[in-house]
Amino acid sequence: MNQYPAWKYLLVLAVLLIGAVYALPNVYGEDPAVQISPGRSAEIGSALRQRAAEALEAQGLAYKSIELAEQALLVRFRDTEAQLEAKDVLTDALGDQYVVALNLAPTTPEGLRALGAQPMYLGLDLRGGVHFLMEVDMEAAVEQAEERYLDELRSMMRENKVRYLTVANPEDEGVRIKFRSPDERAQARELIEEELRELTLRAEDRGGDAWLVAELTESEVRSVREFALEQNLTTLRNRVNELGVAEPVIQQQGENRIVVQLPGVQDTARAKDILGATATLEFRLVDEEHDPFQAERTGRVPPASELFQTREGRPILLERRVILTGEHITDARSGLAQDTGSPEVSITLDGQGGRMMRNATRERVGDRMAVVFIETKTEMRRVDGELVRETERTEEVINVATIREQLSQRFRITGLESTREARDLALLLRAGALAAPVYIVEERTVGPSLGRENIEQGFNSVVIGLALVLAFMALYYRIFGLIADLALVVNLVLIVAVLSMLQATLTLPGIAGIVLTVGMAVDANVLIFERIREEVRNGNSPQASIHAGYEKALSTIADANITTFIAAIVLFSFGTGPIKGFAVTLSIGILTSMFTAIMGTRSVVNLLYGGRRISRLAI
Repeated sequence: MNQYPAWKYLLVLAVLLIGAVYALPNVYGEDPAVQISPGRSAEIGSALRQRAAEALEAQGLAYKSIELAEQALLVRFRDTEAQLEAKDVLTDALGDQYVVALNLAPTTPEGLRALGAQPMYLGLDLRGGVHFLMEVDMEAAVEQAEERYLDELRSMMRENKVRYLTVANPEDEGVRIKFRSPDERAQARELIEEELRELTLRAEDRGGDAWLVAELTESEVRSVREFALEQNLTTLRNRVNELGVAEPVIQQQGENRIVVQLPGVQDTARAKDILGATATLEFRLVDEEHDPFQAERTGRVPPASELFQTREGRPILLERRVILTGEHITDARSGLAQDTGSPEVSITLDGQGGRMMRNATRERVGDRMAVVFIETKTEMRRVDGELVRETERTEEVINVATIREQLSQRFRITGLESTREARDLALLLRAGALAAPVYIVEERTVGPSLGRENIEQGFNSVVIGLALVLAFMALYYRIFGLIADLALVVNLVLIVAVLSMLQATLTLPGIAGIVLTVGMAVDANVLIFERIREEVRNGNSPQASIHAGYEKALSTIADANITTFIAAIVLFSFGTGPIKGFAVTLSIGILTSMFTAIMGTRSVVNLLYGGRRISRLAI
């Protein structure tokens, strides 16, 4: 009686060893580090490594190592003072081609890293990092929607041979269409009301001209605002995930605001670049009828064209009409062209985008088409005590090619300067463009020192709670209490191991969940031990009492833990970031405590008492 088959002992031992291995990386600390990431036209390699080393050595700055990690160069230091100095030195030495950012690098040994063992992520309140409250420019979202309808109205009337004079979108006045006569206006109104029910129309007569004003309906404005917020949430999540920020928190707050938390990011300027920069493409036909050099020299640009600069600095005139924008791109993959070996990006469009591209290129075979790369950064600056929004927009022509045949949903973009630029462009296009500009209205940095203080307080709470429980169990249940204490320590190790394996984020509420789990784990052992005591008092033998104690307490333990587990799932489903952190550690703690309190302690009890003749139990 009270003996496990060999496989159960091996299972418990295997779980213990695996837990110890995957919990071990959390014992090692982190090195202050500087991460060097390439810009769009730069590469990471041995030459950059040599430049970084020479720049640091020239200033007498000692470093632990320089290593290549995930498309970036990581320079480790012994303290934060050297890290901060090195950041300034490397920024000056490498110039604008590279992004130099502060970081923290785990010191996990290579052997553990080879097994995939990594420390668990720490939340913003423990590790430090940056917190942004971003506001979506809903007015710009509505204006962009009106701009899309402007192009659609123009195309619709042209295709249906409805004559008009001008189509414009003046500020706060909707889309205004000018006609020669009321009859032409009536014809257009009938067409628009049939095709575009999202618009409300009203007629105006000014100076002998017939006008038709198209405005978005209230329901359409609400839809545009909701879509802008949802699309921006998705895009920011994709952008941050693609760029490798670990365990970010990106969630909606109110009707037009988004909260972004980036744990472990020390460089707020780099974080702003990640969040504030938006990138997209525009495909336009080249204006072959006018001289771009003359337009640049005289400043007179044809009304239907716009003047741009190529990467080589040459002027080029493009038609104002945009064939296609990046919002119709469903996939973008970087690679090398088979014929030339130069970097390229393969583009896949959605159905609507494919139709637009076919229609635009059907009659323009032999003409040239340009790809315009557009990057926008919007941020708030304080000027004379007031917050002022500043937007920086960069436009450059990255590719001009002759249309050899009618294009459709799949095509390639060439003319990129490096494979790194091709990868970055594909990344940004996959992540998607923001549906409306966003700007930062609140910025908060949680320093590493405050994070360390929170860690110390959380660690102390776990240690004090654990010590009190260990002392009580050892005094009250003697040998069995010591067995429960062993299971409790193993339970903590397993919780840390599972958090590390899942790469979950530990926060202060998560530590509270661990402290709660300590008490709950002991509850199961208390139920078992009291059952054993009751069986002994009823006159049963020690072996029979042990067997009955574990068997009869099992259903009660399962009921209590299942109901708590359901509550944890509800908290995770409907809670926000901190509550989810609490729910995750509580859920993991419930599962590990059931394993250690039932199967773990039973294994030790069976090894001590199983198959032996004993007269009394130390319980």
